[in-house]
Amino acid sequence: MGTTDCGKDTDIRCRNEELALHMKTIAIFLILVTSACGVALPLLGRRLKCLRTDGSVFVIAKAFAAGVILATGFVHMLPDAQEALTDECLPETPWLKFPFSGFIAMLAAFFTLLADFVGTQYYERKHLKDQAETLTCNPIEEGSWPEITPASSVEDTNHKKADALHGDGHMHIVGIHAHAASHSHSHPHGHHSCADETHAHVHGEFGHVHTSPPSVPDPSIRHIVVSQVLEMGIVSHSVIIGLSLGVSQSPCTIRPLMAALTFHQFFEGFALGGCVSQAGFKSLSAFMMACFFAITTPAGIAIGTGVSSVYNPNSPRALIIEGIFDSISAGILIYMSLVDLIAADFLSKGMCCNPRLQFVSYIALLLGGLMMAALAIWA
Repeated sequence: MGTTDCGKDTDIRCRNEELALHMKTIAIFLILVTSACGVALPLLGRRLKCLRTDGSVFVIAKAFAAGVILATGFVHMLPDAQEALTDECLPETPWLKFPFSGFIAMLAAFFTLLADFVGTQYYERKHLKDQAETLTCNPIEEGSWPEITPASSVEDTNHKKADALHGDGHMHIVGIHAHAASHSHSHPHGHHSCADETHAHVHGEFGHVHTSPPSVPDPSIRHIVVSQVLEMGIVSHSVIIGLSLGVSQSPCTIRPLMAALTFHQFFEGFALGGCVSQAGFKSLSAFMMACFFAITTPAGIAIGTGVSSVYNPNSPRALIIEGIFDSISAGILIYMSLVDLIAADFLSKGMCCNPRLQFVSYIALLLGGLMMAALAIWA
């Protein structure tokens, strides 16, 4: 099963080992540079105003990158997995009796959801624990509490304020301390839900007071989890694609694959770099994640080139391994692009309250998907 050759005639007719080696060397450096540029641009946005992660340019570019990732999963990875796992060289049972590619992709999406959920819960609890420790270490000083005015005297105070306005012009400020048994609610200011400013009423046995909204988990927590899970999905398929290009001795296969990889690595890097930047990682951690992404595909190409003389990519064993990894990558990329990139951005308040940005982002999303899908004609 591991030595049977299921190769196609295309590689044999276009086989040229010397030219293939030159092209693979060019591909390593080209893909390394484009990957590094793609992942670095959003990280530089911390210092460049035009590339800020809260700017419209970044949002539109990220939508385009999300379309590229979605098309990579649906149009490139999933069909490749289907082709590998239904190859005629594989045993009919079980590989040809069941759609393993779609099934494995579905399981990968389920486990990605689980990792997404568990990771988010972990970081939220860690964040709340850190907040509690901060409050414990920095208690509120007794003198910093506002003056307490009983609820029974609030009405009298209001009368006094009215008299003061008609009399000597002095205004009495009433400070009210909420009781421990109080409750609160918040509501937005303004005439529509796009207003950012909110305040809360706190009611207690002494009266009521306007306060700021209660502490909520840091939104960067979601970006921490998304960036880590997204990198896991990207790396898993980057290794397989790099190996596929590296072991090929056919310039007819390498040329279009190199062009497709250069395009899609840049925009995958941009999406990943955007998530890393929004997560607020420290400079060293962000640099390590960016480097890990940038070198994965070139490393796969180099490894594939080194083992090309002994590794048969068309053996049944290689086809099964490639098909399984492609299916897993497809499930992760489809989930991440739809849930954590597209839905998270397009259903956000910033997008919903800006119809023009929403329209342009939809166009960018569509263009990204169509352009990446069109590359399937050649690669």
